[in-house]
Amino acid sequence: MAIKSVKLGTQGLEVPVEGLGCMGMTTIGGNDIYGKADENEAIATIHRAFELGIHWLDTADAYGPLLNERLVAKAIKGNRAKYTIATKFGFYIDDNDQMDWSVINGRPEYVRKAVERSLKNLGTDYIDLYYLHRVDPAVPIEETVGAMSELVKEGKVKYLGLSEVSPETLRKAHAVHPVSALQTEYSLFEREAESNGVLDTIRELGIGFVAYSPLGRGFITGEIKSPDDFPADDFRRYIPRFQGENFYKNLELVKAIQTLAAEKGITPSQLAMAWVFSKGVTAIPGTKRVKYIEQNAAAAEIVLSPAEITQLESFGVAVGNRYDSHSMNMVNT
Repeated sequence: MAIKSVKLGTQGLEVPVEGLGCMGMTTIGGNDIYGKADENEAIATIHRAFELGIHWLDTADAYGPLLNERLVAKAIKGNRAKYTIATKFGFYIDDNDQMDWSVINGRPEYVRKAVERSLKNLGTDYIDLYYLHRVDPAVPIEETVGAMSELVKEGKVKYLGLSEVSPETLRKAHAVHPVSALQTEYSLFEREAESNGVLDTIRELGIGFVAYSPLGRGFITGEIKSPDDFPADDFRRYIPRFQGENFYKNLELVKAIQTLAAEKGITPSQLAMAWVFSKGVTAIPGTKRVKYIEQNAAAAEIVLSPAEITQLESFGVAVGNRYDSHSMNMVNT
C-alpha cells in the first residue's frame, strides 16, 4: 500500500494525504483522552504508521501538556529526518509546565519561548509545520504571525499553519507570511468549514486544509452506543453533541453510515475517511492502536462514487456544539 503525497500550500510542503493525530497517546492534565493510553502501544502505532507510509505526525505542546511531544520524540529517535512533524502552540504553559484551557498567549516573546520548548521536547532542531493552536484575542494576528515568520528565517520552523481561524484572520495572517496549512475539525459530522467561508478562502489563497477529528472524535466508529460507554474521565462527556438527546440523535446518523459501509464491505470509519478525502483535503485521524492505523490507512485507497457521496451527505450533520461554550468562543476567530 502506498499513501499518496499531496502538497500543502504553495511553499513546498509535501505530506501523505493522511497523517496521524497523536493527541490521545498521552494524558492531558492527568486525564486520559479517548480511553486509557499505553506508551508502548502508542509508539508501536507510530512505527506501524510509518511502515504504511504515514510519516506525518501531528502533536501540540498543550497535549500533556508537553508529554505528547516527548512521546513523539521517543518514537522518532534516530529517524527524525524521515518524519514530518507538526506541532502547535498558543495555550499558555507556565515555567512549571502548568496550563489551563482558558489562557491563550500569542505575544511575540511567547512565540519564541514556546518554539524553543517544543524543539527541546521533540528532540529536534527544526519543526516541519508550526501551528498557532488558537488565536489570542488580545494580540493582533499580524504580530503573532510576524514572530512565527522569524522562526522560518532562522530555520527553526519550515512552514506555518493556523488552527480554527476565520477567513478574515486567515487573510490577515497570509498577508504577513504565507500560510501553508489551516487545520480545523471537518467530517461527516462537522461541516461548518463548508458554510463559513473557510474552505472557499483556503482554495482561493492556495492554502492546504487539514481535517482533524475526521471520525467525529471516534463516534463514527460505532463503538460508542451509550453515554456510559465513554470512560469516566473521557473529555467527550463534556461535549454537547455527546450529551442527552443529542447523543441519541447523532447515534442515528452513525447507524446510517454503518448501513452504507456494510453494503460496501468496509468499516464506518473507512467510509467516513473516504468521504473526507473525496473533498480533496488531507486528514489526521487520531489513534493509539495499531489495528486502527491499519484500518485508517486502507481508507486512503477507497474511492466513492458521486451517488455515494450524495447519499452520505443527505444523512445530515451532527446536532449539538462540538465544544463546550467556553471553547466554542475560541474557534473560527
